[in-house]
Amino acid sequence: MSKSLPYSMKDVHYDNAKFRHRSFFKVITQNLLTSNMKRECVSCSTGKFLGLLMIFGLAYLMLTHENSRDSVSDGLGKGIRTNEEHKVVTDVGIRFKKLFRRAPRLPPRLSPDEKVSYSNFTGKPIKPNVEAKWNARQQNVKEAFTHAWSGYKKFAMGYDELMPVSQHGVDGLGGLGATVVDALDTAMIMGLDEVVSEAGSWIESHLLERISQKGQVNLFETTIRVLGGLLSAYHLSGVDQGVNSAHKGPKPTIYLDIAKHLANRLLSAFTSSPTAIPFSDVMLHDSSAHPAPDGLSSTSEVSSLQLEFNYLSAISGDPKYSTEAMKVLAHFKTLPKVEGLVPIYISPHSGEFSGENIRLGSRGDSYYEYLIKVWLQLRAIQDGNFTYLYDMYEEAMRGVRHLLVQKSIPNELVFVGELPYGSKGSFSPKMDHLVCFLPGTLALGATKGITKEKAMKDNLLTFEDLQNLKLAEDLAKTCFEMYSVTSTGLAPEIAYFHTEEYFEDGLDGGNKSSEYVNDIIIKRADRHNLLRPETVESLFVLYRITQDQKYTLVAL
Repeated sequence: MSKSLPYSMKDVHYDNAKFRHRSFFKVITQNLLTSNMKRECVSCSTGKFLGLLMIFGLAYLMLTHENSRDSVSDGLGKGIRTNEEHKVVTDVGIRFKKLFRRAPRLPPRLSPDEKVSYSNFTGKPIKPNVEAKWNARQQNVKEAFTHAWSGYKKFAMGYDELMPVSQHGVDGLGGLGATVVDALDTAMIMGLDEVVSEAGSWIESHLLERISQKGQVNLFETTIRVLGGLLSAYHLSGVDQGVNSAHKGPKPTIYLDIAKHLANRLLSAFTSSPTAIPFSDVMLHDSSAHPAPDGLSSTSEVSSLQLEFNYLSAISGDPKYSTEAMKVLAHFKTLPKVEGLVPIYISPHSGEFSGENIRLGSRGDSYYEYLIKVWLQLRAIQDGNFTYLYDMYEEAMRGVRHLLVQKSIPNELVFVGELPYGSKGSFSPKMDHLVCFLPGTLALGATKGITKEKAMKDNLLTFEDLQNLKLAEDLAKTCFEMYSVTSTGLAPEIAYFHTEEYFEDGLDGGNKSSEYVNDIIIKRADRHNLLRPETVESLFVLYRITQDQKYTLVAL
């Protein structure tokens, strides 16, 4: 068996960062920084040493201003402090503070014309001149993509990822050129023919050989990135819709043929497992599979394969891909749940859930997201009775509202917490950025993908649908405020919320002008942003469904 890739152990040391590689040393230092040890450090030898070091540093600064110090000392001896002497002491203090103070960074500020509905998320009409800037902003996005692609092409072409600081490529996802394939459909949507040609030519020349020769890959990551990228490129070419491709690059059938070749090898994760739950890792070169080192699969990972496999069956005419993938969700239907909610681990050996940890963050998130998306997909491309998917989704959303939704204090931000020890254990006011998929999912489930206006006109919305739509908008606001509350304008990987049972002082986001600076708590180990797309996707879906232009503005 080949050496396990880093992501096989991705959550051992940092449970909420999907495929966030962290060294053992980094884990230890972060634990020291965030544990109770830091509060007790003053009483330990290290704390005393640091205290003495600070005192000597202050003394040194004072000595460097000897003349000023002498005049201040004379004044104090006489019980007199002149204005000039006060200024000297103040200057020394300011210089000392500057050694440790970082200048605050505030979120990007819009012009007065752009502030309508942005700062308070009200959704009031947007002024016409803001709408006129849309094309310019769209161009900025294209330029940002082109800049990123040019850096990748120059320093890491063919590797999975670019390390932008050291400027070299790494194969952290199995060596299938994940960035090339993942970027292709984006370039096609943007009409960047040169990038499409470059990415498509690389795929045609190299990807099939790599699939045949590479070793271990993660089933989930390879499906959503590589298989999904190939299928998206095929779809956007228009072939499956009877349209001649207007894009440069190889013939669209090349993408389909490579997708089938890859999927045939990935199927071993399903067929090798003794249950309907697939193994987590696949050896591509010999089409074998095995479980993760701990023997468990992530609930979210095994339930996030169906969209790609279903679509591949639809366009290839071969039902085997869909059949294997849908066995997973059919099996989930038979398992016991807590008001529709499920633990975040499941065993491919027994087919049963493992542990009691319930959350909509990492390892749990896309189980709930795919219930409604797969149901919508299958209604369009297949005949059959898949109502059980919608029933599971509805039950789960009731469970979310009943067991996981709370409001922060003092300003009542709606958030989704966790049950680390199951429904009988304590509630944790912790919300991953990953949970920001939920506003879009709730909106899709409420209107079944059509606009709210049409659903209302046709009297299609139940009271429960309206509840879910209201929750979607409330959570979208919270996800937006997770960005706005920080001094950088970037959301943390994880946020905690101030409740009657939980609060930690001194851990706000840094933007003191935010109304919610006391509602959102950001621990030091979570003060990083992984450029996750969940919030933007939810804002996009909410805009399409509600037609409220505030979602286009806050997304920018």
